[in-house]
Amino acid sequence: MKSVRHWIGGALTGGDGRTGEVFDPATGEVSGHVALASAEEVDAAVAAAVAAFPAWRDASLTKRAQVLFRFRELMVAHRDELAALISAEHGKVHSDALGEVARGLEVVEFACGIPHLLKGGFSEGVSTRVDSYSIRQPLGVVAGITPFNFPAMVPMWMFPIAIACGNAFVLKPSERDPSASLLMARLWQEAGLPDGVFNVVQGDKTAVDRLLEHPDVRAVSFVGSTPIARYVYETGTAHGKRVQALGGAKNHMLVLPDADLDLVADSAVSAGFGSAGERCMAISVVLAVDPVGDELVEKIKERVAELVIGPGDDPRAEMGPLVTRQHRDKVASYLDLGVEEGAKLVVDGRESALLGGGKASEAPGFWLGPTVLDHVPVGSRVHTEEIFGPVLSIVRVPSYEEGVRVINDGEYGNGTAIFTNDGGAARRFQNEVEVGMIGINVPIPVPMAFYSFGGWKASLFGDTHVHGAEGVHFYTRGKVVTSRWLDPSHGGVNLGFPTNG
Repeated sequence: MKSVRHWIGGALTGGDGRTGEVFDPATGEVSGHVALASAEEVDAAVAAAVAAFPAWRDASLTKRAQVLFRFRELMVAHRDELAALISAEHGKVHSDALGEVARGLEVVEFACGIPHLLKGGFSEGVSTRVDSYSIRQPLGVVAGITPFNFPAMVPMWMFPIAIACGNAFVLKPSERDPSASLLMARLWQEAGLPDGVFNVVQGDKTAVDRLLEHPDVRAVSFVGSTPIARYVYETGTAHGKRVQALGGAKNHMLVLPDADLDLVADSAVSAGFGSAGERCMAISVVLAVDPVGDELVEKIKERVAELVIGPGDDPRAEMGPLVTRQHRDKVASYLDLGVEEGAKLVVDGRESALLGGGKASEAPGFWLGPTVLDHVPVGSRVHTEEIFGPVLSIVRVPSYEEGVRVINDGEYGNGTAIFTNDGGAARRFQNEVEVGMIGINVPIPVPMAFYSFGGWKASLFGDTHVHGAEGVHFYTRGKVVTSRWLDPSHGGVNLGFPTNG
């Protein structure tokens, strides 16, 4: 049985204190144990980062870029190994895990351009023989606290840019699927990153709280649920830190009557049930504008019936289990709740057939198949709460205007999509909707790495989104230099009264 430890100062360490269980979600069996860091172990990781920071800060941009290029090549070479670790601990199928790695690598590739990204501005002659220029410098030690649903991609939203900017980084991954972090740490070392610049502390709230309180941690990035994001933001800023905390989501897809319903059905199933719905950018609500609802639901049901559900390591599987038994049970509880609130259960994921035989509700492991609830009442709990599982809610609305109102009245503002062939309606939608990331005939509008990821309202605490130009700014601070160098030909004595010229 494997034992997952910390990575501090370039070496595996710890594991002698508290531990937590790591599960195989497909079988429900314990597959290993993970160390849960004490405050003292967090301090050791921060101390290693503090010691490594000055030399890495002073490394040339060319040197940093070379290390990043080597890390990128090593990640590509080990992507199947990394995806297998993700599948074994999270449960998502191998192809989905490979996609996660690929999207994370886009941020690494973006960070490889750090010599260009850190270029400042220069103004010559702002006064007589006086020049001014701006530069951006690293903060010092920064930390990332990341969720279970993307154990490789979300950390890669953070640490490539932080490290490229010259910071030292401490990662606290989810204790539910911790092994990917250690493989990435080993590849950083192999790429030539100095020991101590990248550290991993496994753990729970004890580790999180110490990172938020530690005086040597200058900034914290977080992705997770809204209640924890709010806690991280309030606690971190109270201790003088720069914080970007991305919270939960309830993403809607607005379907207008002129939309291609086959495209809509394909997109709703893909965006709703990929990674078993454990995505902050999953489409969990379809707003069907009359009169397309009945036809669309039938098309969705047809596609759901064809989905193959099985273990992540089975190449035939398209959707795997949920991450823990507790989470599966919580998600499954929304099925009966939805019916109680007046919705119609048209596809029951508890009855889904699994590869190898049996149905989800009777199999070992943390299984729940794709579920569709139709005629979900606006404002019901199933409509408004983040379920974070394979539950797709169909809400019927009479008009475009009502659809936008439903979206804008929601607590969250992470991602949304509109499906239409009307360019004017799409342009109006992108202007009127109060959401940070918008797709037009695109169901999961995750920005490319050179743009920034983040939502509005209760989906983001702080002012800065992750990766892209905003990520570079988050991990650096600006400095403006004003300089005067005397003209070497100025010499000579002049007893006249000095004047400005």
